[in-house]
Amino acid sequence: MSNGDVERKAANKVTVVLGAQWGDEGKGKVVDMLATDVDLVCRCQGGNNAGHTVVVDNKEFDFHLLPSGIINPNCKSVIGNGVVIHLPGLFDECSKNEKKGLLDWKKRLLISDRAHLVFDFHQQVDGLQEMEKGKKSLGTTKKGIGPTYASKATRNGLRLADLLGDFNSFKEKFYNLVDVHKRMFPSLEVNTEEELKKYEYYANELRPLVVETVGYLHSALKEGKRILVEGANAAMLDIDFGTYPYVTSSNCSIGGVCTGLGLPPSAIGDVIGVVKAYTTRVGDGPFPTEMINEVGEKLQDIGNEIGVTTKRKRRCGWLDIPLLKYTSMVNGYTKICLTKLDILDTFDEVKIGIEYQLNGKTLNYYPSSLSELSLAEVKYLTLPGWKTNISGIRHFDDLPENARKFVFAITELLEVPVKWVGVGQGRESIINVDY
Repeated sequence: MSNGDVERKAANKVTVVLGAQWGDEGKGKVVDMLATDVDLVCRCQGGNNAGHTVVVDNKEFDFHLLPSGIINPNCKSVIGNGVVIHLPGLFDECSKNEKKGLLDWKKRLLISDRAHLVFDFHQQVDGLQEMEKGKKSLGTTKKGIGPTYASKATRNGLRLADLLGDFNSFKEKFYNLVDVHKRMFPSLEVNTEEELKKYEYYANELRPLVVETVGYLHSALKEGKRILVEGANAAMLDIDFGTYPYVTSSNCSIGGVCTGLGLPPSAIGDVIGVVKAYTTRVGDGPFPTEMINEVGEKLQDIGNEIGVTTKRKRRCGWLDIPLLKYTSMVNGYTKICLTKLDILDTFDEVKIGIEYQLNGKTLNYYPSSLSELSLAEVKYLTLPGWKTNISGIRHFDDLPENARKFVFAITELLEVPVKWVGVGQGRESIINVDY
């Protein structure tokens, strides 16, 4: 992977990395790779319900709130206004990764003063809401993300600007927010005084890191700084465009980049869609290409498909082109990074879902109705496998012919070039695609 892949001629344009499926595509690894040639890496939405694993020098780093690019000691990381932050989780994450070798993060991390705070009681409420739904629960991470975005939408949430301002005013707003939730959930227990002591401590610790990031980013753009944006979650979990209600509570498509960082659409250059070579999802909801058989079990086992945050097993199935065409329409991918191609090494044949059909007719749109989506039948393209271990290959031309055919088929079907292919865990295992 050459440093030129984040093109210098577009230095005043922002490069965006987005998950193109239901998450867990390997975005963190892609961001880590591209971050070696940028000045700023930014998170724009979500909270610590997202999990990105990055392997560098055989050390495995798990990030939930920190942008994955923070491993690069030469770039700064920005947590934008669209992110919701659980401060105990943030400090715990920083501490754990510091022990693994993350250097000087306090000097390189900037946090938006407009970012909303996730409190412990938000997490309790998340669990209580799931309990109320019973068998119809959504399978949330119970990290308090939904309740925090709800507080934001009802305009009684608290931001870092509140915490770092007049603390007596923050106290008053905190009491009010707790009272609102206690009225909704009488069983909720909150030790307000203990919580406020913690947040007074956090305020002092955070003060050097918190800035007004909108102006900061626009100044960086004018200076020609190279900026990379890391989306959390993925397109099919977007609250507007995903498989609602089995979604997250933020816009994790391209619109969330603009609203979560204060960037105009004109500032965005390349939009890189990260696509796993097969499809996975965590939790409930329709999954057209799911394989509830030995194929799904094999993908799950070889791909180690267990959630970084949830520790739940992921459901697995073949690659889904109708889904990818839909998310490409929404996000405008200019390039694709195909990850985990090596997981398909031992299959005699590999399949790609190329069309949805309902009542014998081809669907020319992606269904909004979950009942309609659950009834869709998938037409597959079957390709021969390559039956070769490709994890050590570092040049595209050295891949087996059938593996290259699989990659070219995706480019042709999506009409978006596959620019990179991942064949292993580390950043060195992402190889350029030569056409």
